[in-house]
Amino acid sequence: MKVLLCCAVFTSALFFSPLVAQNNFNQDAAQVRPQYSATELEQGPEVDGEILNDLIWQSVPAIENLVQIRPNYGQPVSEKTEIRIAYTSKTFYVSVVCYDKDAANIVVSDSRRDASLNDEDSFLFIIDTYNDQQNGFLFGTNAQGMEYDAQIDNEGKGNFNTNRQQGGVIGGTNLNWDATWTVKSQLGDYGWSAEFAIPFRSLRFASGKNKTWGLNFRRNISKNTETAYWTTLPLGFDMKRLSLAGKLTGLNLKNPGNLKLIPYALGQFVNDKSVSPSETDTNFEVGADIKYSITPSLTLDLTYNTDFAQVEVDDQQVNLDRFNLFFPEKRAFFLENAGQFSVGSPGEVDLFFSRRIGIGNDGSLVPIIGGARLSGKVGQTNVGLLSMFTEEVENAGIEKNNFSVARVNHDFQGTRSSLGGIFINRAGLGSMDDDYNRVYAMDGKWGIGNKAEINGFIAKSTTPGIESKDHAYKILANYNWNGWDLRAGYTEVGEGFNPEVGFLQRTAFRKPEFLIWKAHRLKNAGNLLEIRPHVSYRGYWNFDDDLITGFLHVDNHWEFKSGFEVHTGINFTAERVLQDFNISDVTVPVGNYKNEELQLVLITNPNNAFSLDTRTLIGGYFNGKRITNSGTARYRIGDRFNSSLLFSHSDIQLDTGNLTALVGGLRLSYSFTPRMFVQSLVQRNNVSEITSANVRFGWLQNANTGLFVVFNIVKDDNDLDLLNNQIITVKYTHRIDILN
Repeated sequence: MKVLLCCAVFTSALFFSPLVAQNNFNQDAAQVRPQYSATELEQGPEVDGEILNDLIWQSVPAIENLVQIRPNYGQPVSEKTEIRIAYTSKTFYVSVVCYDKDAANIVVSDSRRDASLNDEDSFLFIIDTYNDQQNGFLFGTNAQGMEYDAQIDNEGKGNFNTNRQQGGVIGGTNLNWDATWTVKSQLGDYGWSAEFAIPFRSLRFASGKNKTWGLNFRRNISKNTETAYWTTLPLGFDMKRLSLAGKLTGLNLKNPGNLKLIPYALGQFVNDKSVSPSETDTNFEVGADIKYSITPSLTLDLTYNTDFAQVEVDDQQVNLDRFNLFFPEKRAFFLENAGQFSVGSPGEVDLFFSRRIGIGNDGSLVPIIGGARLSGKVGQTNVGLLSMFTEEVENAGIEKNNFSVARVNHDFQGTRSSLGGIFINRAGLGSMDDDYNRVYAMDGKWGIGNKAEINGFIAKSTTPGIESKDHAYKILANYNWNGWDLRAGYTEVGEGFNPEVGFLQRTAFRKPEFLIWKAHRLKNAGNLLEIRPHVSYRGYWNFDDDLITGFLHVDNHWEFKSGFEVHTGINFTAERVLQDFNISDVTVPVGNYKNEELQLVLITNPNNAFSLDTRTLIGGYFNGKRITNSGTARYRIGDRFNSSLLFSHSDIQLDTGNLTALVGGLRLSYSFTPRMFVQSLVQRNNVSEITSANVRFGWLQNANTGLFVVFNIVKDDNDLDLLNNQIITVKYTHRIDILN
């Protein structure tokens, strides 16, 4: 215990270490953002990756003044970079020349579409097409011409709770947004270059003369673990901070028209070996989606007989506590514009959780008949309407249902402030009149300059038979500037609050929370680049004033110039168990438990062919102790073969028994081209005794359409569970651009 307290004092003292350099970001620089005027062309360039010898591109003025954010904060980019922007009436063009004096050692780690570009030589840009300083579209590539695109809302924020945990469905970065566009790259002695061509019909924007968009660029240089941006950013921010973006001017935009038909055909073979003799079944399905842009900023999506057979399976998890596990949404239809429909507290109180549509409580599939979604922007008001119908599943006791969501959110121009409301409804279409659930909520954000904001929501549910305490609300204040991240908040969920189309990690609680975080850039500290001491707390209390869960976290992150990181933390925990519960077959009895645990995180340089990140917890656990090791080991060969080994091992020793929980997964992928790949995920869970394998072959055309072949195996070692089947699916989708 003395050691823990000494470590806590030492870590806390780092907030005031005299050895660090304070990062005095110039406030005037925050107000004066760089500008660039796009060049309008009658005829676009040939998109082949060739920039230096292209007369059209050489006639366009270049942007060259990128500034490092790491490793040498505020210094010019170490390698010359030239960026140009042009457009025609139908297409938006971006070109980049990334000069490199060591071109032979340019790193390309992954060629798959939407693979991370953080750990290799790459180039990304973001455009805020509404110039609302909140939402945008992110595009990127590497020296092999891979395609990376994402939809950004709420400046990419929202998916972290106060304790820096990723989770929930609240906004942020949506990688499952896939647009139709083209990028080509070229390698040479000078370095590498790339050329983007993005049809305007793939974007959402307001048409008109002399329009202005938000704009920023990012270049990653692997050999230096270097990141540089066009705009000057305070420490701790990235290009998704659109309120600090530069400006792209001189855009004369017309309505391009957009009507797409996306039909699919699917054949499926199922072999069920859980019965004797084994049963086989063959299915054939067809369906279609329609996408129509009513205006350049408002899109209608229609879907019939919706299918998601090509989606990767969920990662297996073991529940080592008594609260709900979160499994993220992976289906592309529901992830497009997901941030627009998101209200609540991420991973804890998500008022709308699209996995409730088409997936039963036990994980079984519920056929989706079809539905519609209207989403986009009218002036400065974000609009979202969704209505979906699901089939009856008689053997699971599931009736036909309609799920409807109506969402309106108004952005106040230039203020980072917004105010909105949402209505969520599930209505059973069977014979019972009282088979429904509704949630009403209002939410808002008050941006206080560039540095601070206050946000929150208040919600009420309506469920037949529940008449009181059916409320939930949250308020959170945040200051984030020059490496400081200060947060304080309060959440309350009433005992009767019941969002059946949402996600609650736990019910009936009151929760105060805070975070104090400071990132320091060091001077003259050798290879040590940055330290990030922080302390956070969250406490869950019931309405009898009992502390159910308390979690105090004291930590420091040590980041080196090579990309290597060490996180050294201490957790002080408190748990009150009001009734016995089981972790697998081990019982945790009623009682009050206070414990301490050490936490150690190691992250090796992700630019290397082999990289590893691990998290270790050692300490008390309820009335005993636990040692947990989890992490991911990654290995790649060139830019085509990537592998990752995922593991989570917990050794728990309690007074009532011992438990070893092991979840392992192996991901393998090989990219024949950026649009042709094979991927596999093999998982094993020793608690549920389930082994599964998911193998997917994809031959993409554009925007995640094309040919998919999927092979799934799920086997339970416990024969009494009757789970042992193999499914082979062949699916083809095609995008028809009717107005092109």
